[in-house]
Amino acid sequence: MAYDFDAAHDRRGTDCEKWDAGPAFKGRDDLLPLWVADMDFALPDEVLADVRAVVDRGIFGYGFAGDAYYEAVQGWFAQRFGWDTERSWIVQTPGVVFAIGVALQAFTEPGDAVLVQQPVYYPFAQLVEANGRELVNSPLVYEHGRYRIDFDDFERQVRERNVKAFILCSPHNPVGRVWTPDELDRLGRICLEHDVLVIADEIHADFTYPGHEHRMFPLVNPAFEQRCVVCTAPSKTFNIAGLQVANIVIPNEELRARYQAVLGKLGYLGANVVALEACRAAYAHGGPWLAELKAYLAENLGYLRAFVDERLDGIELVEPEGTYLVWLDCAGLGLADEELEDLIVNEAHLWLDAGSMFGPGCGQFERVNIACPRATLAQALERLEAAVCARQARAAAADAEPQS
Repeated sequence: MAYDFDAAHDRRGTDCEKWDAGPAFKGRDDLLPLWVADMDFALPDEVLADVRAVVDRGIFGYGFAGDAYYEAVQGWFAQRFGWDTERSWIVQTPGVVFAIGVALQAFTEPGDAVLVQQPVYYPFAQLVEANGRELVNSPLVYEHGRYRIDFDDFERQVRERNVKAFILCSPHNPVGRVWTPDELDRLGRICLEHDVLVIADEIHADFTYPGHEHRMFPLVNPAFEQRCVVCTAPSKTFNIAGLQVANIVIPNEELRARYQAVLGKLGYLGANVVALEACRAAYAHGGPWLAELKAYLAENLGYLRAFVDERLDGIELVEPEGTYLVWLDCAGLGLADEELEDLIVNEAHLWLDAGSMFGPGCGQFERVNIACPRATLAQALERLEAAVCARQARAAAADAEPQS
């Protein structure tokens, strides 16, 4: 490999949320973090060189998205996904979560029903409720170690609850599904029939595993393009979330005008100059790095899969088709939800994302971020193994004690 993803980067003490927020969020600083979707990999030099050139100018006035920026963004969509976008369709925001909040304000009214598919990225529900909209859940169905969509329930919820907007997570976080064109088409047709706007969060679009291909929602059916808002960003792909730039694509002119009107009310004046250059440079020069990164992540997934199968009795891997976030089914440990979290935090000394964050009935799952050097992943899994074995040994000893 041309890039060293095994290199360790000490991020403690850098005001890094992933590594430095333990005392604030957990009340302790001894936890190994594999939680938030933040990679422990540095950008390649060919991208950093362009970012450094901006910094070296020493002037950080207002940024402006120029021709090179749009050419890089549009080129990425065209080359990677076969989507020919127009420059006017692209709207910058600080991030996808912010962008979804703007969409809710632009296209729904207080009290309107907004549908999600839990378990799903937890800010969806938070945004819906914080904006005074009614949260409607059409839960994904978990069977035989895999998640599927209940289309009958989805359509029933849309019809009976008079749903106005649907927040689609594609690829899906946290369950790792890469929705097939047929699945997306069925969802989209239901939404078209009932005049439901689709807000598509496709921030993990660049991360799929061999045998799976991401299809952007507007490309599934020509009719969908005019009834959706597509939320994308370089932040997950290139680990630049801290720079805060997202590319929101709205082909429909009327919808785009309504969206930009809300941005204006919020006083958003555009992305910062470093973020714009980082986005442009990453899309222009980051392809080879991303290819090697995806190969490394596939190897990390293989390492995790083997470790779970061979050494973590009671835990099962929900096989991901995309993203670098892995959903673990811990129900086989036989612990209550709070006991599982105690095991993870107080015995294994790990910081994972508890499944309960992602929706009701998910307390037996944990989300693990594998975008880290393999040595870090190995250390985390060995801590988990030691904690599980110790817990199981104590349970066995208790069972063996004579009854009085």
